Amino acid sequence: MQAEGVRTADDAARLVQASALTHVKIGLSDIDGVMLGKYLRKEKFLSALEGGLAFCDVVFGWDVDDQLYDNGRYTGWHTAYPDAQMRVDPASCRRLPLEKGPAGQDMLLFLADFTGTAAQVCPRQLLHRVLRRAEEMGYDAYAALEYEFFMFRETPQSAREKGYRDLQTWTPGNFGYSMLRSTVNSDFYRQLLDMCERMDMPIEGLHTETGPGVLEAAIAVDRAAAAADKGFLFKTFTKALAQQNGLMATFMAKWSHHHSGQSGHIHVSLRDRATGKSAFHDSTQAHGIGATQRAFVAGLQRHLPDFMALYAPTINSYSRLVPGFWAPLDATWGIENRTTAVRVIPGSDKSQRVELRIGAADANPYLALAAALASGLHGIDRQLEPEAPVAGNAYTQDFPQALKLPTTLWEAAQRLKHSAAAREWFGDAFVDHYAATREWEERMFRKHVTDWELARYFEII
Repeated sequence: MQAEGVRTADDAARLVQASALTHVKIGLSDIDGVMLGKYLRKEKFLSALEGGLAFCDVVFGWDVDDQLYDNGRYTGWHTAYPDAQMRVDPASCRRLPLEKGPAGQDMLLFLADFTGTAAQVCPRQLLHRVLRRAEEMGYDAYAALEYEFFMFRETPQSAREKGYRDLQTWTPGNFGYSMLRSTVNSDFYRQLLDMCERMDMPIEGLHTETGPGVLEAAIAVDRAAAAADKGFLFKTFTKALAQQNGLMATFMAKWSHHHSGQSGHIHVSLRDRATGKSAFHDSTQAHGIGATQRAFVAGLQRHLPDFMALYAPTINSYSRLVPGFWAPLDATWGIENRTTAVRVIPGSDKSQRVELRIGAADANPYLALAAALASGLHGIDRQLEPEAPVAGNAYTQDFPQALKLPTTLWEAAQRLKHSAAAREWFGDAFVDHYAATREWEERMFRKHVTDWELARYFEII
């Protein structure tokens, strides 16, 4: 749980000083949404609470395999990878039930993010900048994240030894919403549910999806900044819990061409800061869709093609975006329509919202949520109008070229790089850095020969 209502640096200092822990953990998000961090000795942590700390900026200079970018401007050999300044967020404090310290106490974990120049490329800071603009426009943003993930009876060692082939899934067969599977494997379900409750990222719903060993977890709604933290923590510590149980969880967008991909759906709503009421819901309009929600949807639709690299950040992300696998292919919207990229969910003042269904489970939650909010807020600011909502199966309908989504990571990076809206909302430094990292990712992929190529061409060509 968020430990003892910690909100301020003084609160955090008192908690740490009173504990038997000799060290505490700090974690941060890299550009891909991977949690990095370190242990800090108690005295060092207390000093960091007061004055910040230095952290090598190579965490923005390498990829998910610790390979150094050769095309980055922010940092690299040309800057000699100096330290950047960080601050600890005391209100992010969690007890970590997966790890015990002296006297059996749960380890304490704090999130940190970058300040100064490094804040320009820091994912958590990017989201917070978008949220400050939302507040200036008169809105508080709320969000809830949903993740699908496959589970395997493997270890990091066994998966590597097998070359990631012939992996044994946690359970066999297609058992969507299975009561049988959740009962037989209730020990792990209970561990996951309990961990998430104790770490203040409660799961609102957890069930099997269609596919062998695949689960879907819906994290409870919260203010958008907290919701992103919860998604970030959930992905990291679900994987840690699985490995402690001799299992593995993957959030990659599509691990096998035999099965559906893994989504990371984003539910978003706005509330009026002056009245506290929903900015989306209007009971006088059809489906409760007020003018503000229409403009928000229009912004999402307008900028989905340009912001795609933030929702689908890897080469693998685009393997999920194929017809018939529950992943939208165009920047469409509809009312309670699960074949469109944007699903408007009618409801009450409390529940009227938008679900962005394009996102994959591999997206950085800070960046995906920042993209969704920035595009929707841009639509409100410009008073945009969406295209007509889609009725029926969006997969079988033709749409204008302007609504077509990028089909490769390279194309998505170019769209982002040349987007005026992206530069307005995210800043030149972030757009240039992030686009360069996606171009790097695509170039790394081009160096490799896939199994598909070998099977298709080795003998016959």
